[in-house]
Amino acid sequence: MAALARGGRINFLGFVLRLVARLPFLFIAGRMYGAEALGRFAYAILIVEFAAQLATLGLKRGLAEQLAQTEKPHVCVVWDALLLAAIGSVLAMALLFVFPQSMFPNSEIHGLEWLLPVAVIALAWSDVMLSALAYRNDVGATVRARAIVEPWTISIAAFVLAYVSKRDGLIFAYALSMIGALIASMIPFLKSYGVPRRWKPAPRELWRMTWRNIPLAAADAVEWGSRRIDIAVLGLFFSPAFVGIYYVAQNVASLPSKLKTSFDPILGPVIARNIAAGDKAAVARQVRQVGFWVIGAQMAVALALGIPGEGVMGLVGPAFVAGTAALGFLLAAEVVAAMAAVSEAALIYVARHRNMLLSFSMIGLQVVLSVALIVGMRELEFPPMWQATGPAMALLLALAFAAVTKSRLLARLLGGRVSGWRWPLIWAAAAAVVVGELAILLTEWAELLFGIPAILAAFGYVLWTRGFGPDDRELFKMRKADIEEMSLPSPAESSSAPR
Repeated sequence: MAALARGGRINFLGFVLRLVARLPFLFIAGRMYGAEALGRFAYAILIVEFAAQLATLGLKRGLAEQLAQTEKPHVCVVWDALLLAAIGSVLAMALLFVFPQSMFPNSEIHGLEWLLPVAVIALAWSDVMLSALAYRNDVGATVRARAIVEPWTISIAAFVLAYVSKRDGLIFAYALSMIGALIASMIPFLKSYGVPRRWKPAPRELWRMTWRNIPLAAADAVEWGSRRIDIAVLGLFFSPAFVGIYYVAQNVASLPSKLKTSFDPILGPVIARNIAAGDKAAVARQVRQVGFWVIGAQMAVALALGIPGEGVMGLVGPAFVAGTAALGFLLAAEVVAAMAAVSEAALIYVARHRNMLLSFSMIGLQVVLSVALIVGMRELEFPPMWQATGPAMALLLALAFAAVTKSRLLARLLGGRVSGWRWPLIWAAAAAVVVGELAILLTEWAELLFGIPAILAAFGYVLWTRGFGPDDRELFKMRKADIEEMSLPSPAESSSAPR
């Protein structure tokens, strides 16, 4: 539990850093590029990131299990994984090079945009390297790559490139951020694992690893796709401007989901070791504990961003205020998704095929509901922006289905309660709503400057006093080692790192 708390603390700092860097990007993209260019960018990276998800072949989460169960030198296993990811990336990149229109369905391609698929291998390799480092409890590398280098690179590059090309600046900025993240991942990876000696790729082992990871790859693709399929559906029914507005709402709403991923780098290896040891009770306890932490944190952030939603969306630009309703549904969806996401962290080890089927059922339900809600509201002549909230409503309903089914399946398999829900969350939410309703009576700048911290403080105080026990408070015991973990390793540390 202490290891989980420590990993969560370090990555929570990363979440804060990523938040600080991500908001300037949204401001720059909305104010300097506009909704149409932002929508074009959103659809292009949707396809590229989907290709990268498939290219990792489930190794982003499956690598921990592979390392926990093998007697082969770990340095050889991780390089096998990188080779697999490279093969998957080359295949995905080839498809995108041949069919570049899949990235830009609603606009023409000119210039160097067709080179965007190169980002696939950068993203896939970075994910695998960070997963390998997480197995050795080096979560600071993930913070540096994903919370510092990547978001700040895209923000700074987007600002500079706006004076070069407002049509393609965002796309080039994204490519630069992926390259930066790869370099930031590769440096600590090489220091920790190094280059294998006398390593020879084993085709049979690579095939077995690929085959075993198919359910994980499917689960990863579905989890990622559930947060992106709404953009794909919107791109088929609406112009890029609507997609751009929705993309901003989605990015703001996805901030709470980063809190869940704060525990991913450490939760996966911890669960993998306990599953290997046969300690199901420990797994249930860890899922239940992390579930409560994640639900509480996501609910707090969702209320803080949702109550003053018009002001938050207005920061990006006046045109984006129309996406406030979509923001509300998306924030609610992230809270509902918490238990499904944490349950899946264990299900991928104890029931990967059933988890995969539930994931496919969820995303199928999401697609059907998205199309049905858009078409239904169009028939009833709802305003276009309300029609565009259909995918957000569908996501909320589909994630509720996943949360119930996955947590109940895991509870049955582990023989213990796994739900992180606690009733004091209701009292904390009520206090936050009261404070938030008072905050929105202020002027817009005061509503955001003072209202958001006040909402967080009200929620946190009630939950701390009414819902937290000793294990819960472990998460907030910041130690000097946690800060040191986020800094680059010294030469002495890197020279003594295990090979």
